[in-house]
Amino acid sequence: MRVAAAALLVWRLAAAQEPIRPTTIVVLPREIRDSMSATWSASNRNWDWVPEANTPSAMAMASRPTRAHFGCLTGYAAGDTLWVTQLMPAADVRRRQFSVTGDCSQVADVIGTWHTHPYRPGFERRVIKERALSGLDFRTFAAGGYVVTIVVWDTDSLDLALKTPAGVRHPAPYVVR
Repeated sequence: MRVAAAALLVWRLAAAQEPIRPTTIVVLPREIRDSMSATWSASNRNWDWVPEANTPSAMAMASRPTRAHFGCLTGYAAGDTLWVTQLMPAADVRRRQFSVTGDCSQVADVIGTWHTHPYRPGFERRVIKERALSGLDFRTFAAGGYVVTIVVWDTDSLDLALKTPAGVRHPAPYVVR
């Protein structure tokens, strides 16, 4: 019994001495990135359907709405790498004209969230793209308890933010494998 207790004490001391390394890169499997891209494409199917309208407000009111998507990311940290392993649906998803929210608290091993920025029509039916995380995205992410957030703003176009001990890192480096 004393040998087991001594071994446990040595293990705990060794574990306590190991420095905690901050996450420096996110690994996103290709299948997950492809699923995000497919979701983005489906949510933007009708972005350019606008009947004849001559003002931006008339165009916005007349166009078929695109649908933003909100989901949860599961995964784990290993060393300085954050591994995304699965996309999960969020609960209580609420879609507004320029934002989408949801709840990932019921998801096991949740590390973050992801959402889409759908296109919307602008002047002369030119697309308006939100090419990065918005100010509201950053404020929500910074106030929450997750490590990573991802926005998909075009097919295969991602923007990530990552929490580190020094604060929010943006853009966060990632690799698709």
